Amino acid sequence: MAEQNMEAKLKTWLKQEKIQLWNPPYTDDNNQPGQQHMQELAERYAPLMCLPVQEVGGALESIRVQAVKRGKGNVTFRQTNVATLELLLPRDSKKDPKTKNHLETRLDVLVQEVVDRIADEFGLKHIKLILNGKTLCVDQRLDEQGVKNHSKMMVLKVSDAEWKQQLSEDEEKKKNQNESIQRTQKGFQILSERDGSEDTTPFLEIADQRGNPLKIPHTEKKALILAMGFHEKGRSLMKKKQFENALCHLLQADQQFSKCGSALLGSVDNFAVLQLDIVWCYRALEALSCLDDGKSRLQRAEDCFLQCYGEQQQRLLMIKGNTGREQVLFLRLYLLQSLLSFLEGNDAQARHQLTKVESLYSRLCPDSEKMAQLMALGFTEREARLGLRACQGDLQEAAIHISNQRQEREELRQRERQRRSRRMEVISTLTELGFSRRDAARALHHADGDVDKAYGILLDSSQASQMTNNNTEGAGSPERVEQLLYLGFDREASEAALRLTGGDVQSATQLLLDNQGVLSPELLSASPPSSSSPSPSSEEPSTSSNSTADSELVNEVLEDISRHEEDYLDLTLEEESQLIANMKTYLSRGPTHTV
Repeated sequence: MAEQNMEAKLKTWLKQEKIQLWNPPYTDDNNQPGQQHMQELAERYAPLMCLPVQEVGGALESIRVQAVKRGKGNVTFRQTNVATLELLLPRDSKKDPKTKNHLETRLDVLVQEVVDRIADEFGLKHIKLILNGKTLCVDQRLDEQGVKNHSKMMVLKVSDAEWKQQLSEDEEKKKNQNESIQRTQKGFQILSERDGSEDTTPFLEIADQRGNPLKIPHTEKKALILAMGFHEKGRSLMKKKQFENALCHLLQADQQFSKCGSALLGSVDNFAVLQLDIVWCYRALEALSCLDDGKSRLQRAEDCFLQCYGEQQQRLLMIKGNTGREQVLFLRLYLLQSLLSFLEGNDAQARHQLTKVESLYSRLCPDSEKMAQLMALGFTEREARLGLRACQGDLQEAAIHISNQRQEREELRQRERQRRSRRMEVISTLTELGFSRRDAARALHHADGDVDKAYGILLDSSQASQMTNNNTEGAGSPERVEQLLYLGFDREASEAALRLTGGDVQSATQLLLDNQGVLSPELLSASPPSSSSPSPSSEEPSTSSNSTADSELVNEVLEDISRHEEDYLDLTLEEESQLIANMKTYLSRGPTHTV
């Protein structure tokens, strides 16, 4: 890390002065160093870095050699498609610790071929290759896994016992990771499709900062629930220090967020928090090669916070009454920005950000004595920590604030219970009139809770269904199929939807919309409604969402959702404290000195 910082600074100065070390007078025709001019450069830069001339000269020579090799490698790659890779070998395998090792290879070969060459050339038995913090799969090509000309690859030795164990563990780990992602996705998909028609069945709603349900288009709501579900799972894994698995889930969340409209993302801070969590995982995994991606993610997070909270956080103040609890997000943002600035060799910017971090830390780090006093009053550790931050450390104000929050949460729960109870009553009333609970719930949803409007929707649907049942042309008549084709659905799905809904075009359309135009095998295996049914669908469940397996899956993913709406703000700052201490050490050796 210190070498990276020093070389980054030297490269910046060389670039500013337009000095090209790979050209004369710094490199002669035989690619050897121009000793006098290299010495003069070292003597000029050494005082600026507060380092010995010899150390700076060694770093400059390292940069020069890299530049010469890179130039030769570029020519070779252009002419022959043979790339030059830099190998970071195990310490005990290096002949000269200061000499960098390179390997020339085409990029369209399997990783196993490169592994065999490295093992043979450097006398290593079992090895694995690491690129950008990820282990390369031996049964895939180099270019398929992001390896490029001049890529740096870490070579790790593996013992015989570890090798056998690793083969089985890698297979098991990949299987578990993929299974975890699939189970998380399926669980939240089931939840995203539920409409609350069953009083005992869990379902999810998207709410604002005050807990009020938000009206969001169906497809966007499904994507948002999946995104938030993957995010919650990733955060749960982060708490267990399983950062690699957490990162996989967080990146899945990022993909789902990309399906949401920019207006929605600009009104909630979830997307910004996700960007911070992804970069925090990069840091934990020491994936310094993800520097560029991390920098752009932090910028997106900062822009999103600005849009959500307002330039002076006035929107946040208006919604929540204070901004103290959200300050931990800015602490982590500035801390990560400080780290990335340091890795780029920009010590001044790193110090500037770290000053902001320390100022926030002094205000946000909980006072243990005040925490104990609040907990003695019956408040939880989380309540005490968040309360003190919200009230800038004022003990009495924090106690009042926590009590008010408890009361507000209880009132919100009561309103939600009453709202759901009223909804169940309306659905039951409509059911008594001969409609199925599922259709009644759907109609009520489309009518925005208006019972008369919902009844009208159901009546129209029932009459259309009756006409369909009396129609000799059958459920899948060409006219009805053509109507669905006109709406953009494919023929096979349209015909299946019409069969399942007894030929009712409106219900078939809704069914296709609810399933994004693709009917699952479970739906296709369901029986169509009987002709005596007064509504397009019968009381029998048409999907497997009520099955035991699905119930277990839903309960599993619900375990990862925090029961406290501000869990993402409840950072203990222990990890941040350690990184702050490390950054102060890195930057403590003078204005431009490296560690």
